[in-house]
Amino acid sequence: MQMDKHPPGHSAGEADEISTRLATPADVAAMLACDACWQSHAQRGECVRTAIGKGLCTIALRGGQVAGYVVLQDDFFGHDFVSLVVVSPLHRRRGIGLRLLAAAAACSRARLFTSTNQSNLAARAMIARAGFAPSGQIDNLDEGDPELVFVRWRR
Repeated sequence: MQMDKHPPGHSAGEADEISTRLATPADVAAMLACDACWQSHAQRGECVRTAIGKGLCTIALRGGQVAGYVVLQDDFFGHDFVSLVVVSPLHRRRGIGLRLLAAAAACSRARLFTSTNQSNLAARAMIARAGFAPSGQIDNLDEGDPELVFVRWRR
C-alpha cells in the first residue's frame, strides 16, 4: 500500500493533511490511544498486532498524528473484510474514515466486504459514501440490532 499525499499547492494547513500508510509495531500505542473502545475490549490490542504482522492494518495520519486505523481480515469466505475502522474522536468528520476505507479497497481482492449494526447510522452513511452496496444481514449477533453486510467491487 502506498502513502497518500495531497497534491502540491494544496491550500489546507498541515493539520488538515491526511496520509495513510501500513501500520508498524511502533504505531500500536498511538493507535490504541486514539481508540476510545480498546480499554473495554482488551482483545482489540491483540487483533491490531496480528493485523500489523500480516500487513493488513493501515493508519491515517493527520498533522503527523495517528488519527485512525483500519483492520482487514483476509479470510472472509475467500474475500477481504474490513473488520474495524477507528477514527479518533478528535479527528472525526474530516474524511479520515473514507480515506481508510479507500486504502483498504486499494489493497483488497476483487470484492471487499464490511459490516455494521443497523443502528449505527453514521457508519452506514460513511460505508455508502465509500462506494459499498448492501449485501445482506446477519441476525442474532446483537439482540434487536441486526448486522448489515456491505460489499464493494474493485474498480
